[in-house]
Order: sequence, then structure tokens, then C-alpha cells
Amino acid sequence: MSVFNADLIGKKPLLISGPCSAETEAQVHETVQQLSKTKKVDFIRAGIWKPRTRPGMFEGVGTPGLTWLKDAGVAAEIPVMVEVATSKHVEESLKHNIDAIWIGARTTVNPFSVQEIADALRGTAIPVFIKNPINPDIDLWAGAVERVEKAGVASLALIHRGFSAYGNTKYRNPPMWHLAIEMKRRFPILPMICDPSHICGNRELLQYVAQKSIDLDYNGLMIESHIDPENAWSDAKQQVTPENYLKLINSLTWRTEEITKQEVISALMQLRGQIDELDDELLILLSDRMKIADKIGIYKKENNITILQTARWNEIRQRALDKMLQLGLSKEFIIRYFDAVHIESIHHQTKIMNDG
Repeated sequence: MSVFNADLIGKKPLLISGPCSAETEAQVHETVQQLSKTKKVDFIRAGIWKPRTRPGMFEGVGTPGLTWLKDAGVAAEIPVMVEVATSKHVEESLKHNIDAIWIGARTTVNPFSVQEIADALRGTAIPVFIKNPINPDIDLWAGAVERVEKAGVASLALIHRGFSAYGNTKYRNPPMWHLAIEMKRRFPILPMICDPSHICGNRELLQYVAQKSIDLDYNGLMIESHIDPENAWSDAKQQVTPENYLKLINSLTWRTEEITKQEVISALMQLRGQIDELDDELLILLSDRMKIADKIGIYKKENNITILQTARWNEIRQRALDKMLQLGLSKEFIIRYFDAVHIESIHHQTKIMNDG
């Protein structure tokens, strides 16, 4: 039996919630019942097979959890979805009438695994959500979409769950919003869902990340919920109770991309025109800057001086950082911008130094 409506994928906002892992039959049923009372869930999610970093960690209950989840979803009249990583997972999900599946970040990173799943999906009508790869490689994400599309899957959506990064950050998986935005640009008709739970890795940041994704015109959210988060068998810190899930959803401001008021349209057109003019000026200034870098490259070549002058580069960078606050610019932007300019300057000078 299915409670899935094919039009649901295009719903906005599309809200997905449920435990990180299906642990016991009682836990699954109780979580689904509590979430159904919120009236704010379109899909119930639960991890059945859990790809873990190290052996000995909880790797999911396996196929029996599919029965628990499907029965709970039918009782609550809410469709259910699970993560798949192999063709066997796809076969078992289809056998148990699971309503939708998602391909996880650890699977998206491997084209062989994605192709195996795509082949198993050929000829089926089940909706497929594709998470970004765990490493920041947008072409892998796009490639996964293309492989599943070629298998004939008609209902596709994207899930942004952040990317792995070396070192300590406030996020478990830094969002790297620019990569998700680029993915939206490449596949504008595919719904984009944000997974704040995996981006944040803790409950405290969920509201901020969820709201930012809404402000960026995402289509929905996937938020992990558990009846007893502190004692969850996996990812305890990032899960919320169904009660707190409802509070989180109700705290969000949902926005629209459409503009209907004529005065707003006129004002935005005027401001966007100013931005276009400034962008043209910026490009001309950057071109002029590179022409000066070319001249510097000629002097360096004639006097046998290295391209990279670390002390000078540090001086430029620090001067920019000192001015960032009074100019209203963030430190992160200043660093990214000047790094990009510096790399382009090195590229110009390298061509001059090696000419002939």
C-alpha cells in the first residue's frame, strides 16, 4: 500500500523528518506518530543501512527496519523514504513499497556505486533524492543526477547536506553555499532540499541554517527527529524531538521568489541596473589591475626575480583585512576575493615569465 502522491515532490515547502536511524520497531512507530501530530511532515525518513566511518559503529538494523517504517507510515498516512547505497538496497526498498529513496553523500562520491543504483532503478517510478557528494566536487553531484536521469527516473530532487572540510569549523559539514547555488543554476527545475542536521551536526545551529536555505529559495528541509535524541544510537547531537521540530518549523519565515507589486518590481529593476553598472566598472578595474601585473611581470623577468613575493602579498592582504569592517565586508569574502585576484595575477605573470 502506498500513501504517496506524485505531485508531492513539487510541493513547497517540502518537509522531511524522522530519525537518523531506525533502531527498534517501537521507536520508529512512536517517532512517526508524534511527527504526524505536528501536521508539518510530508515525508518520514529513517536510516536503515548506515554507512559508517569505522567498523564497530552502529550500521543500521537492515531490511527488518523497512517493514517497521512502512507500517508506521501507512498508519500515519505519510509516505516514507530511506537511503540506498547498493542495488540490493534498491531492490529491498521496492519490495517493501518504500515511497521514495535518497542516494547519500558517501555514495554520490563514487560513480560506480551511483551507476549501480541507476541501473537498479531503470523502469521504476520511485522518486529519487540525490545528496551532494561528501567532498566539494560539484561535477560528481551533477554526474550522479545525469546517471539517474538516463536511467529514466522522472521524479528527481537534490539534497544539500554540506561538504567535508579539513580542520575544525563550527559546522560538522560546512555548507559551502556557493556550490549548492551553482547546482541550482545547472538544474533549475529540480527541487533543492536543505539538510541542516548534517550541515550543523548540532541542534543549536539548525534554525539559522534552515532559514538561510529558505532565503536562498530552497524548496524544503530534511531535519532529523527522534523521540529521545540524547540516547539515539547515531548522530544524537543533531536530532530534535518531534515537539522541538514543530517549534523549529514554526519559527521559520517562508519567502517567495515571485514579485507581484509593481512598485517593488520598479525599485528592484533600478537597483539591479545600478549593480550591472558597478559590475561593468569592477571588470574594467580588474582588467586594469592585471595590465599592471603584466608590467610587473616584465620587470621580474628582466631582472630574474621570482613571481611570488610573500612579504608583498601579506602586506596587500593585511591592508584589505584592516579596511574590511569600515567597508562593511566580511573577512571570508575579502580572503576569497584577494586570493582569487592573486592567483589570476600569478597566472598573468607566469605567462610573461615563460613567454618564448
